[in-house]
Amino acid sequence: MNANTQPAATEPQLLRQDHGGVVTLTLNRPAQFNSLSRALVSELQGELDRIAADSSVRTVVLAGAGKAFCAGHDLKEMRSNPEKAFQKALFQQCSKLMLTLVRLPQPVIARVHGIATAAGCQLVSMCDLAVASDNSRFAVSG
Repeated sequence: MNANTQPAATEPQLLRQDHGGVVTLTLNRPAQFNSLSRALVSELQGELDRIAADSSVRTVVLAGAGKAFCAGHDLKEMRSNPEKAFQKALFQQCSKLMLTLVRLPQPVIARVHGIATAAGCQLVSMCDLAVASDNSRFAVSG
C-alpha cells in the first residue's frame, strides 16, 4: 500500500513489521493524519503489551503512515461522543498508553514526519528518542 493513501475499511489502523529484533509500529489512518481513535489506541496498547513480554524484541520504532506522524486525538470521534463517560474513558485509555511507552523494557524511537500535535506530540515525548524529518512540526494546542 502506498503510504499516502487511505487504508480500506478492513485494513488495520496499526501496522506491525518485525525485522531482526526491531518492531516498527505504524499508525495507519493517513486520511485522518493518524489521529488517535479509541480503536487505534486500543490496538497500539495491545501491541505494546505483547512487545513488553517478548524478549526477542530489542527496539520499537513508532511511525505514521501518510503525510503526518499523528494529529492527536480524533476530534470527530470525540465530538460525536460528548458524554462525560466516553471522554473520561478515552483519556484514561490514552494515559495508560503513554505510561506503557515509558515503562516498556525496550527503547522506543519515534520516527516523526509532518505534524505531531496535541496527543501526537505527547506520544513523541513519551518515547526514549525522537528522530524527526526536516518537515516535522510539533505543537500542543491545549
